[in-house]
Amino acid sequence: MLSAELNKQLTETGPGTPCGDLLRHYWQPAALSEELDGTRPAVAVRLMGEDLVLFKDERGRYGLVDRRCPHRGADLCYGRLEDGGLRCPFHGWLFDVHGACLEQPAEPATSNFHRKVRLASYPCEEFNGIIFAYMGPGAPPPLPGFDCFVAPESHTFAFKGLWECNWLQAVEVGVDPSHASFLHRYLDDHDPEYGLQFGGESGESGMTQTQVLRDYDCPEINLEETGFGMRLVTTRDINEDTMHVRVTNSVFPNLIVIPMTSDMCISQWHVPIDDTHCWWYAIFTAFDEEVDKKAMRDQRRELYTFPDYRSRINKSNQYGFNPEEQRTQTYTGMGLDINVHDQWAVESPGPIFDRTREHLGTTDKGIIALRKNLLRGMKGLADGAPPPYQLSSENAGQFTGPMAIDTTTPRENWQSEWPRHDAQKRERSLWANKSGS
Repeated sequence: MLSAELNKQLTETGPGTPCGDLLRHYWQPAALSEELDGTRPAVAVRLMGEDLVLFKDERGRYGLVDRRCPHRGADLCYGRLEDGGLRCPFHGWLFDVHGACLEQPAEPATSNFHRKVRLASYPCEEFNGIIFAYMGPGAPPPLPGFDCFVAPESHTFAFKGLWECNWLQAVEVGVDPSHASFLHRYLDDHDPEYGLQFGGESGESGMTQTQVLRDYDCPEINLEETGFGMRLVTTRDINEDTMHVRVTNSVFPNLIVIPMTSDMCISQWHVPIDDTHCWWYAIFTAFDEEVDKKAMRDQRRELYTFPDYRSRINKSNQYGFNPEEQRTQTYTGMGLDINVHDQWAVESPGPIFDRTREHLGTTDKGIIALRKNLLRGMKGLADGAPPPYQLSSENAGQFTGPMAIDTTTPRENWQSEWPRHDAQKRERSLWANKSGS
């Protein structure tokens, strides 16, 4: 369990808070690219307690700036996109993507007042369907050469969803491999159609992931330190000859990379909106076949409302809980969508879980390690140390992959076999790196 003070440090992310300062040293998803489609590419963004507006100018450049005009506080989300920037409809003040005030048309022609006024602004970059922002000091760090960033657009699909809880509750479920055997358990093998989200055969055994998770529910979890955070290697003894190996990754501070099927991985960020709400952003990356974006988008339009990206099944309708389904079909009784399972698990403890009441076990070692890294990072920043695991232009290219796989191997040499399975997946691909980090 944590003290109340440490829980506060880990969960508060507004400007000037220790955790908020730490998270701002890393690129964070700010919006889906699709949110700026249409005739007016501007959208309100709330990120780590800051109210901002994201827009795209006529040259295709993205700007993420303070939502309030510095003149009289009008809402720039209603601004006019013209003349190289975003213009406030109140008095015509014009701002570019860097927050500079270009014009104050009601001021005297000889005035240089506009040069003394600017909006807070943050650099933005677009990668495979997500617009990322850097909200920290100094120049933004480079991004690694991870699969989700280097894969061609044809092999990726991006989406997001709203959770009504603190960001840490969300990210901790991603470093908890044991929960899948229970929270995502199906009492019988599920409809193959659901393989789009969670399924497919696991290695050469012919067993589905759901069958392995259901029948072998006491895994061994090993943590490996990496240059980007940690790798979680979760093993289950199938029999005397066979080992099930599931490899997931925690990329500091709030990205997880996990396998979904034998051909697809998910890179998922848990991003604070404020201290009681967060987004999950995901890039689905395929190695073999091109992604059927229409099918994936249509499926999610059945599951989510727009433009707020809320799950249609949520706490307002008891997450779809059905006692008969829980008795006969699924462990939760909350349908087949694993995102709904996760949403219940992270929202039901309350908007900010009181961690003074928790009792962590041996399978929570990933959660414990992540918290230690976050607390160390916050203390280091306060003492003038560089942010942990932040990449530089010299080493960013060394980080590829990361390897994420769900497979079965011979038990006697599983440590060397699972990386070979990942390499084979990459060898089949026309685009993927031939090695992972």
